[in-house]
Order: sequence, then structure tokens, then C-alpha cells
Amino acid sequence: MRGRLRRLLARLRRVERRELREFRAWLEATHNLVHLSALVLVPLLLALVTKASNTFEGFSFLLFPPLAAGAYTLFANPRGKYSSPVRFVVGLTVGALCGWAAFVVGTYVYVVDPMDVHAGSAALAVFLTGAVTWAFDVEEPAAFSSALLVLVADVSGGSGLAFDGRFLYVASIFASSSLIAVAFVLWRRHLYSARSRYLYLSTRGDDHVLVPMRGDAPDATAVLGARLAAAHDAGKVVLLDLVTDADREAAEADDETRPATDGGRSSADAVDAASERTRRAAAQAATDLEQRAARIRTHVGVPCEVMVAEAGGSPARTVLDAAHEANCDLVATPYETARDGLAPFVRDLFRGDVDVLVHRTCDERTHWKRVLVPVRQTGDVAHEMADFAARLAGPTGRVAVCHCIDDEGDRRAAEGMLADIAETVDVPVETRVARASIEAFLAANAAGYDLVIIGASRDRSAASRFVSRPTFERVPHLDCDVTILDRNHRL
Repeated sequence: MRGRLRRLLARLRRVERRELREFRAWLEATHNLVHLSALVLVPLLLALVTKASNTFEGFSFLLFPPLAAGAYTLFANPRGKYSSPVRFVVGLTVGALCGWAAFVVGTYVYVVDPMDVHAGSAALAVFLTGAVTWAFDVEEPAAFSSALLVLVADVSGGSGLAFDGRFLYVASIFASSSLIAVAFVLWRRHLYSARSRYLYLSTRGDDHVLVPMRGDAPDATAVLGARLAAAHDAGKVVLLDLVTDADREAAEADDETRPATDGGRSSADAVDAASERTRRAAAQAATDLEQRAARIRTHVGVPCEVMVAEAGGSPARTVLDAAHEANCDLVATPYETARDGLAPFVRDLFRGDVDVLVHRTCDERTHWKRVLVPVRQTGDVAHEMADFAARLAGPTGRVAVCHCIDDEGDRRAAEGMLADIAETVDVPVETRVARASIEAFLAANAAGYDLVIIGASRDRSAASRFVSRPTFERVPHLDCDVTILDRNHRL
């Protein structure tokens, strides 16, 4: 019974961790963060204002409609035209003042009925609000609500206050809108603008990079990994070489060239000889890695370690185990192909639990100052690609994020999405929206960049991947380096 209970609790903890990971990934999309903030903060702030209105005599409930509408506009679009806290406070207050002025003018024109609102006063209130807010560039949609509601905001009757009810309404609009504006400024400065620090793990992770030295040009990939690691003070790069059967055969061939010292060998001698060949192959690999590590330390200025391991039955599994042992959170590996697609080694890495960056070098360059990042949607992968581009380009480089659309009507939404991504990195970012296929866009523009970073599209469903192959499989050969980022690590 106790064992079943432990298993049940362990299962619940796994479900809880999985849900937390999924929730965090969902929250990394900027529009989800914004809508969740508006959904939570606006009711809380209105509740605070309601509490104040119940405490201080003279606050009218009629101030809530414009406050709720204006507050939602602020939080739902924190970088939009109406996201200025000054515009919010001044606009609402000016609207209330214009409504009050319209009411005063009406008292000189017609007999005021306390149970009715004259049509002329309503029209004048709206006209004055539109004219004044336009003239002073403080247009605020919710200002029209405060302009109309002040016409019926005579709360002085029965309250015993010496002030005119409309004056109190204007004062309460100013005070309560200022409270919401302060809360909005704090949220935008310390949470929204700093969301990359709290939400996007890439900005503080992926600074320990493991590089398997495989393929024809592993040194370029090693420098790429080193430059990514060098962006953080605690960064380091680990060069890994795998001892394979070919290495042992090379050592065995070296043995055969040596003169024999006895007439025969026992089985124990054969095992010792095999171990000795493995040891010599590992020692030779370590010597080569140390030379490469010394060049990287000198060239990039980042700590560089070396590791040698037996390849075993699954080289990818060995690499992932080595990444865990070396406390690395990113594997940067050279591009490998088999037949018409990625090599099984790379695909096995994609199935692991460590972030993977596959690098296809064009001319073995070691500097990447112009980086292009095609994105399909906001999210953890898009933000991590933008962060990698910023690390490689540095403050003197050029980073561009782009999105391809099929219909011109999608342009505005695409521009907003790219702006959400661009504002999370610390370097200037160019945004590009192209009405073209991603293959055609990259074929026409990739030559102007040193590196293109593409997501592995692992978050797509199997049906979607069947209908449309991942971008990196559809992109033709480009005249620049290409990397494929596959994000696997989750907290």
C-alpha cells in the first residue's frame, strides 16, 4: 500500500513538472504573457480602486467603465499607440473636464433635468473631448466614456460633501487613473521589458557548450560554440572526441609495424593489447584536442576543456551523456547527412534532453557579424535563435529577424510578432516581412549574411510535418553558414 502511494505521488509530480514546463513554454509567447497579465492585473487594480471608492466618500462607481477600458488597453498592448501612461491619465482627465464643461454650458441654454441628460450636452462633451485630446495629442478612447459619464455624476446629493459631484468625479478619475498608470509603468519596466531575464532560459543558459569534433570541418563549429559561450561570464566550451573502431584499427595497424618481441600471445595478452590500443587512441585524440583548445582559448578568450570517450553503440547517446557529465546545456555539432537527409547521429541528438545546434559551414569562417533569423512564430525557440544571433553578431554586428507571409493582410500581425522578438535582445535588430516562400526568400537574401539560424520545427504536429517538411529540409544550399537549433531542455 505504501509503495503504491509513493508511485502515485511520483506520477503526480511528473505530471506537475510536465504541466509546468508546458505552461512556461506557453508563457514565453509574448502575446500569451500580455493577455495573461491583462486578465489578472486589470481586475486586481479595479478591485483596489473599488476598495478605495468604498473607503473614501465621494468616489463614484461611474468612474470604473472608462478606467476598466483604458487599463485593459494599456496592458493588452504595452507598446501600442495608446500605451502611454501619461496619455492614459491626461486623456481620461481631459475627457471628464470636457464633459463637465459641456454640462456647465448646457445650464445656460436649457433647463437642467437631474433625471435626464440633454442630447446637446452629450454631443458637446464628445466634440470637446475629441477636439482637445486631438489638439494636445492625448487621444484616448476611454476619454469619451469619462466625458459622458460625468454628465450624470452628481454624487454630492445626499453625501454631505461641500464639493460639486462632477468636480469629485474629475478628481477621482485623475487619482484612480494615476494609480493604474503607476502600476502599469512598474509592470512594463520590471516584468514585460525584462521578460527575457525571467522567462527565456536562453538569455542565461546555453553558456556551457559541448562540441563533438566530427566531420570535415569541426574547428569552425568549435569556434561557433566558443563564441556563444563567450557571451556569458561563466561560459565554457568542451571539445569532445569519440574513440571509434577506426581509431583502434589505426592503432592496431601501428602495432603491426612494430617488430614482434615474442613468438605468440595468449588471450589475456590480446585483451591487454586491445585496451592498450584504445588507451593510445584516446591519448592521441586528447593531444589533438588540447592543441585545438589552446587555439580557441587564444582566439576567442573563453575557457576550453577537452573530453575523450568511447563512441559505444550509440555515439549520440555518448555525446548526450558527456554533455550531462560536463554540465553542458548546449551541444553544437557539425552538420552531417545520410542519403538525402540528416544523419542518424544528428536525429538521435534531436531526441535527447539537451539543446542542439547543428552547424553547416560554407567556407569554414570563424566570425559571424551578419546573422539572419527566420521565425515562424513567437516562442522559446524564436527567442533563443534571436539571442544566439545577438551573441554572435555582438554590438557591432547586424541581426535581422524575418517572417514570410502568403497574404498581404498578414503583414501587420507579422510586424508585431517580429517586434515582440526584437525587443527582447540587447542589440539593434532589423525586422523583415516578406511576401514570399521561405525557400525563395533565403535563396535571394542569404548571401548578404554570414549565418542563417533556423529552428528545427520540433513543436509542430506529425500531420503538419507530413504536409510541409521542416524548413531546414526545404532550404536549398545557401552561400552562407546555416545552423539548425533544436531546443530540448526544459526545466
